[in-house]
Amino acid sequence: MSSSFRLRITAWYLAFFALLFALFGLYLYGVLAKALEARLDTRLAAEAATAVGLFEDELEEAHGDVSKAAPEAVSEMHVRDSSIAILEGRAVVTAGEGASAGAWSEIAALAEAHPAAEFLLAIPSLGKHGAHAAARRFTAAGRRFLIVSEGPLDSMAADLELVRDVLLFGMPFLLGLAGLGGYLVATRSLAPLGWMAEQAHRITGSNLESRLDIGKAASELAMLAASFNELLARLDQSFAGMKRFVADASHELRTPLAVIQGEADVSLSQDRPAAEYRESLAIILDESRRLSRLVDDLLNLARADAGRVRLQVDEFYFNDLLAECCRSLQALARARRIELACLPSEDVAYRGDQELLRRLVVNLLDNAIRYTPAGGRITASLETHGEQLLVRIADTGIGISAEAARHIFERFYRVDKARSRAEGGFGLGLSIVKWIAESHRGAVAVSSRPEEGSTFTVTLPR
Repeated sequence: MSSSFRLRITAWYLAFFALLFALFGLYLYGVLAKALEARLDTRLAAEAATAVGLFEDELEEAHGDVSKAAPEAVSEMHVRDSSIAILEGRAVVTAGEGASAGAWSEIAALAEAHPAAEFLLAIPSLGKHGAHAAARRFTAAGRRFLIVSEGPLDSMAADLELVRDVLLFGMPFLLGLAGLGGYLVATRSLAPLGWMAEQAHRITGSNLESRLDIGKAASELAMLAASFNELLARLDQSFAGMKRFVADASHELRTPLAVIQGEADVSLSQDRPAAEYRESLAIILDESRRLSRLVDDLLNLARADAGRVRLQVDEFYFNDLLAECCRSLQALARARRIELACLPSEDVAYRGDQELLRRLVVNLLDNAIRYTPAGGRITASLETHGEQLLVRIADTGIGISAEAARHIFERFYRVDKARSRAEGGFGLGLSIVKWIAESHRGAVAVSSRPEEGSTFTVTLPR
């Protein structure tokens, strides 16, 4: 793949260079052709003007004798690659070597269409490649004359042909050099990709902490390496989280399974009274329910991670939902001698998944009850601030340290692991609260001080 990519880059480079060279060659050829043509026209016009001056001087010396002055004037014109003629009407008074009488007649016929005193003519029928002519009208000795300086385009065509041959024959050589240079540049530029591929090939699930190092590569490749390293960091973090999650889940699953297996082994080891069987079955039932709750929590979190949970959105009054949750947990709070108060609130209409939000509130209240000692107080309140809805659960419990507060929403995290497990907690309740809040485009935060209590605030958009 690397070699193919390198060849494609070279091919694109060659195509672009060939197009650029062809456009440059056409431009150079056109500019040179116009320059040579303009130079020829300028020279012919100058020769015609000089011939007019010489003819007038010779007429003065010959006392107006045109037949004597005209040949003298033309013979004094030492021109190269062109010829001079003096015409009167369509008749040739005198002409230098180069063009035939028929050619001068053709030029005279073309000149009749130009009323200007000075003009240029293009005669495609003269010579191998055509000819140009510069003509001037003037009056002498009471007669009207036309002086023409004619030059073929053969010399200019030869120069252009030489340039064209140089461009055509030089192009393959230059393309070859450009292709070689492009291939070498592409090879050198893509070398860091090869290093990156080799290093990436050595990275597996067991060494995700490794990072790519491409030295002083180009900024674009350095950016690519940095992005890949960020991806590796996220994968490393995800793998570590998955390993920790699997280990914690296995530990949580092992405890109720061990209890169930132990009770079953003891019950089946020998015949026992019915009361002992009922006691063992009650323990097995409690652990089975605990195990079922854990499996449900894990399944919900796994679905949330996979993005497969769809919210069942309907409209309800959030203040009624909060009051119902408080009533459902009043018995548990009284059993622990904790005061649970739901502060009154005006009707607050809300659209969301009512069952998930009920679980969010219940989890927060249950968490507060677990960590609030007897004689404590828990308050649940609902506030609205503009387009935001705030659900606050405050307690006077044992509080949370600043270090622990940064981790309490992580799965299976417990501030007091022994106490939480003894009370039936898995360390998933607050993780589920965070997921439910975020699934409603909200957030959850905690403020707490050890031995003074905690306040959990869920912010939801209305």
